[in-house]
Amino acid sequence: MTNHKLALGRETGYPDKYAPEVLDAIPRSLIREALGITAELPFAGVDVWNAWELTWLGAGRRPAAATTRIVVPVESPNIIESKSLKLYLNSFAMTEFATADDVAKVIRADLSHCAESPVDVRVAPVSSTEARSVARLAGTSLDDLEVSCDQWEVDASLLRVDGDSIITADLHTHLLRSLCPVTAQPDTGSLQIAYRGPAIDPAGLLRYIVSYRQHSDFHESCIEKMFMDIKERCKPLDLTLHARYQRRGGIDINPFRSTSAQTPRDLRLWRQ
Repeated sequence: MTNHKLALGRETGYPDKYAPEVLDAIPRSLIREALGITAELPFAGVDVWNAWELTWLGAGRRPAAATTRIVVPVESPNIIESKSLKLYLNSFAMTEFATADDVAKVIRADLSHCAESPVDVRVAPVSSTEARSVARLAGTSLDDLEVSCDQWEVDASLLRVDGDSIITADLHTHLLRSLCPVTAQPDTGSLQIAYRGPAIDPAGLLRYIVSYRQHSDFHESCIEKMFMDIKERCKPLDLTLHARYQRRGGIDINPFRSTSAQTPRDLRLWRQ
């Protein structure tokens, strides 16, 4: 299931019969070595993926529709390339399964093999999730700050603290944007920042986040770089970043990184 000739960025077929062989793995080490992360991880966390277009043939070959929540641990050796996951999930469309639990069991086994780590998979029929409410991010929005933005290459020097007083803050922005490193397609989303430590200058923080606007990297790598830059430049005692990217190919990707082991809420924002 590991193929370094990725489906991403090239024309592919769309199998509609079960095809686990289309899954591609990307070693996290390729991303983390550039950040100086080579041994013990400086954060805990997970990558939460929500897939909204899963369908298969149920009893009597009648189509079934469901949503799928996939949780990949941050310690997994590999991430699962997103286009290959879309192709893989599409391959269930004309495949027969007796129950949603059977579908979840197969997906769980295949994705755990690809990530080389246990992956949690929950398949929920649409009827059980259609009443799910839309959530809002906590704390103060950075988006109304009157700042000038002219830095389009990631620049950690934009981050600075205001004094030595220790505060606790919840901040968020909907101005997160980066580029796919293979196709250059834009990835847009929202970011929650929670920290305890010296007060981070909010204008500099917003300008820093906006500087990712032309940055080419995978979702997970962008958030890990942000975490490392804020940790190094601002010296927070506690830090949590939770990105909520918008869907592409029917899948939204939501990296969560924190100094403490905790389970993130799987929010659904209005743009998701």
